Formats: sequence, C-alpha cells, structure tokens
Amino acid sequence: MIVRVSDPIVVVEYDPQWPSEFARLRDRAQAAVGEVARSIEHVGSTAVPGLAAKPVIDLVVVVESDDDVPEAIRRLEVVGYVARGDLGVPGREAFSWPEGEVRHHLYVSPETSDELRAQLRFRVRLRSDPVLAREYQALKRDLAERYRDDRPGYTDAKTDFIEAALLSEPAESCD
Repeated sequence: MIVRVSDPIVVVEYDPQWPSEFARLRDRAQAAVGEVARSIEHVGSTAVPGLAAKPVIDLVVVVESDDDVPEAIRRLEVVGYVARGDLGVPGREAFSWPEGEVRHHLYVSPETSDELRAQLRFRVRLRSDPVLAREYQALKRDLAERYRDDRPGYTDAKTDFIEAALLSEPAESCD
C-alpha cells in the first residue's frame, strides 16, 4: 500500500529570518564542499527581501565546470545530502536535504549553466523592480491556491511569467 503524505503549497509572508537561515545552510554546505565551490548563492523567492514565498530556502553551490560536479556531489553526500540527478533541468544537480535538517533545496551547478544564469538574473530582476516583484507575488499566491496539491503544476504555471521577466528590461526608475 502506498501512503501519500499531503504536502500542500503554501505561500507565506516574507520572513526576515530567511537570510540568516540561508547563511547557516550556506556555511554548512561550504564546510562540506570546500574549495570546490566558487560561491554559494541564495536563489528563489526567499532571496528577495519583502517577497512572499514558500518557506523553503533554495541555494546553489556554484562550481567552476561540469568536471567539478561529481566531487561536489560526493562531498555533499558525506554530510547527508542525497543526490537526485538533474530532475529534468539540465545544468543543475538536485539534492534531498539531510535527515533531521530543516527542509530546503540545494543544487550544484557549474558557472556555465544556463539554469544558474537564469536563476541569478531572475533574482536580480525581482530585487531591482518592485512592480515586477509584486506581480510575481500575486501570481504565486493565486497559483498556490489553484495548484495547492500539484507542485509540478504550480511550477509549470510560473514559467511564462519568469521567461517574460527574463526577456524584458527593467523599468526606468521614476525619481
């Protein structure tokens, strides 16, 4: 018998503790991967001050090249992360969080990854354009209600918005 655990999508108000939680997770990952990491980036909605989000920190261990990915995976597995492959997203290796740790999403990407570049560019767009951030927040809230128990549906439904934001130029500031 398969037992399904309910894992509804819930978008909450921005939590000012998210940056410190990211820092804690970053430091843990950094200790594991050492010099293999070029940087560790906070991505996703929790990386945008003031933006409502699912209360799950997303972080990416950035390595120099594809050749460094296997070593980063090996080192992260030593501290309890479980490699899950790219989950259909080329240029990104996903992990399950260690048992006993707070839920979070950790990825490893080489600097050359198109996915990494898109994540970082979208973060910059949301941080620098309050109108875009408010529109994205409203979309996320609506989609969380419509796709409450359908994570793939929720993620897919955000795609057009994200792609349009990545193609558009930031609005001029009105000072």
